[in-house]
Amino acid sequence: MVSLRFLLCFLFVSNVYATIVSHDGRAITIDGHRRVLLSGSIHYPRSTPEMWPDLIKKSKEGGLDAIETYVFWNAHEPTRRQYDFSGKLDLIRFLKTIQDEGLYGVLRIGPYACAEWNYGGFPVWLHNMPGMVFRTTNKAFMDEMQNFTTMIVDMVKKENLFASQGGPIILAQIENEYGNVMGPYGESGKAYIKWCANMAQSLDVGVPWIMCQQNDAPQPMLNTCNGFYCDNFVPNNPNTPKMWTENWTGWFKQWGGKNPHRTTEDVAFSVARFFQRGGTFNNYYMYHGGTNFDRTAGGPYITTSYDYDAPLDEYGNLNQPKYGHLKQLHDVLHSMERTLTYGNISTIDFGNSASATIYKTEEGSSCFFGNGNEKSDATISFQGESYVVPAWSVTILPDCKNEAYNTAKITTQTSMMVKKPNEAENTPSTLKWSWRPENMDNFLLKGKGESTQTQLFDQKVVTNDQSDYLWYMTTVKFKKRDPFLGKNMSLRVNSTAHVLHAFVNGKHIGSQHAENDKFNYVFEKDVKFKSGRNVIALLSITVGLANYGAFFESKPAGITGPIFITGRNGDETIVKDLSAHKWSYKTGLIGFESQLFRTESMSKWSVESVPFNRTMIWYKTTFKSPLGNYPVVVDLMGLGKGTAWVNGNNIGRYWPAFISSENGCDANCNYRGAYHAEKCLTNCGEPTQRWYHVPRSFLNAEGDNTLVLFEEMGGNPSLVSFQTTRVGSVCANVYEKNIIELSCDGKPISAIKFASFGNPNGNCGSFVKGTCESSNNTVDILTQECVGKEKCSIDVSTEKFGAPDCSGAARRLAVEAIC
Repeated sequence: MVSLRFLLCFLFVSNVYATIVSHDGRAITIDGHRRVLLSGSIHYPRSTPEMWPDLIKKSKEGGLDAIETYVFWNAHEPTRRQYDFSGKLDLIRFLKTIQDEGLYGVLRIGPYACAEWNYGGFPVWLHNMPGMVFRTTNKAFMDEMQNFTTMIVDMVKKENLFASQGGPIILAQIENEYGNVMGPYGESGKAYIKWCANMAQSLDVGVPWIMCQQNDAPQPMLNTCNGFYCDNFVPNNPNTPKMWTENWTGWFKQWGGKNPHRTTEDVAFSVARFFQRGGTFNNYYMYHGGTNFDRTAGGPYITTSYDYDAPLDEYGNLNQPKYGHLKQLHDVLHSMERTLTYGNISTIDFGNSASATIYKTEEGSSCFFGNGNEKSDATISFQGESYVVPAWSVTILPDCKNEAYNTAKITTQTSMMVKKPNEAENTPSTLKWSWRPENMDNFLLKGKGESTQTQLFDQKVVTNDQSDYLWYMTTVKFKKRDPFLGKNMSLRVNSTAHVLHAFVNGKHIGSQHAENDKFNYVFEKDVKFKSGRNVIALLSITVGLANYGAFFESKPAGITGPIFITGRNGDETIVKDLSAHKWSYKTGLIGFESQLFRTESMSKWSVESVPFNRTMIWYKTTFKSPLGNYPVVVDLMGLGKGTAWVNGNNIGRYWPAFISSENGCDANCNYRGAYHAEKCLTNCGEPTQRWYHVPRSFLNAEGDNTLVLFEEMGGNPSLVSFQTTRVGSVCANVYEKNIIELSCDGKPISAIKFASFGNPNGNCGSFVKGTCESSNNTVDILTQECVGKEKCSIDVSTEKFGAPDCSGAARRLAVEAIC
């Protein structure tokens, strides 16, 4: 019999650990206290379980309160009612890792994610159900969405992970950015969003539900903002706090595109401006972007790297100065939490886009001085003092007197990352390659597949997204005296395949891929057909399915035709339409089915005369794991397009042959002015992605590791090498009266390459002395203070470096240290 004392004790303990999460028009309230909340997105499948503790620890050290993640339906339910929560997909383990670090969680169930994830996170089998239409009042869709959402909620409840149960999750999200695309759905869209709200509320999670980019979000849903800037966002209800669920810290990459970069100053400006104007919850999308392993990248054409220029880079390194500058901002905002969430707010407009916002409580006041002018600094006079606020920046004064932070004044180091050769062996020269061709005889010569239809189908319908590859095959017969034969003949294919390889009678006649975001194109090649039987085999390849837009599920992929053979003789043209021919279909490739990528594969490989620049070929080699614990990358320069595996782990699609255009890069990136995805681009005329992440957990520390490549376009594997990525040098360019810390990420600082106190010019890696400089030897001072140490802290002052005469201009210390 259970004692009354035990029951009372149990109830008391349960109540102690439960967290009450509510809200008012000012802020999210946790256990009765309004909170300033800073959060960051980390998607658990875009890293590995072994990486999660370090990523979350660094997030906490960076000043975050919470971690936000999507839940990816197609990853967890790849086949209807067959679920996968193993390895990278262990959602519960990820949430518990957040809890172990003492952070809150924001669970974006969706289950539509977008996120540049394949098909926006929806499983393709869902699309192939009879009568299916996504994201509207379609009963089949709503039933499946409710089933998955309920299952996720039940899983999380079972582990007591909602705050109401004593867990870390303080917010949950239903749907995602539906308001951006809602118009074409009409009244059904409005009814659908009401159904989403009612369904979510019925799940009784005990924490508030949010809907982002949904201005008509029904109560009690909290509508939130996504974008590069959300300071002008106004919630749709006076009881909803001003919340920013996606502050885009950078942007994603697409094959054929360039490297996006959002400056540190601009990200900080957007956050400070948001809090100046009454915001109390900011989430960085992304805080760690990670890697699109396997076939998870969406698009079409989203790259394997999802680095996103986030504060933590793809491999988990600190992206400095973005990480450090934002950490300082977080510390200042947290120090003002009570004032920001309870203070009375007043604003002074100084004109020319300059303003002051004062938060005042009985205990004191905090101020923001904002300057939204893109070109000119602002001088603000306030309470008898004068403050210079640089263009496109915000100054924060926690006591309304002393400047504690300015978004444009970076006082953290810049880390220059480098790739270092594999010290365990001298790759690429030590890599010994073997090879074997992809077996295509049944398709190229016989046209034999798994199913036959007298029409052309969308690729999603046939493959159910079980593979990127689908064979379309048909046979055409010509009599000896057929009027077609002997004329100039061509094969014309109207294609929505992302990549197309065409074969006639076993011969490769050409390939084509979509470019410039145009995913419908015409492939046409001259062909010599013969009398008798001719086999046409078309290999259609997808490179990530569409993930955004109204009715995006219906965007075609594959070869939907029409397909013609044309014969020309002078002015006469004869056309033969093959669209209604008998077409045979085969999903996938033999090498994938045979799992040639598995280390224990018993298939025979040849080591003789390894061919280069050959299409549809498999390569294999072994290598030693790079020494140390730095993140590992594989350089696939020289290859064309394909897929790579390390010890059987699919590290993603590769396509280094896809070169970005020569134009559009900005050598002088100005942080001033509104950011957009085409601003501050780099990497013109280079492969969109050359290096591919190999998580340490994929490697055998001792003994051999196996790399397998499937190369579909032709390339040279002899250039492949394994490297580590680490900090190569660190720099700072800091005004006096600041303290700068230099750190080589656990390695000793080996030398001071440059140092000058005065008015030095240039950027990290190219500093030069200016017209005024301290008479003290700045290099010697920093060598004594920093060399041989893992980190050093420097007071940038005239007492330390002397007082150069810079004609009244502010003095700065520029330094570059080698790691």
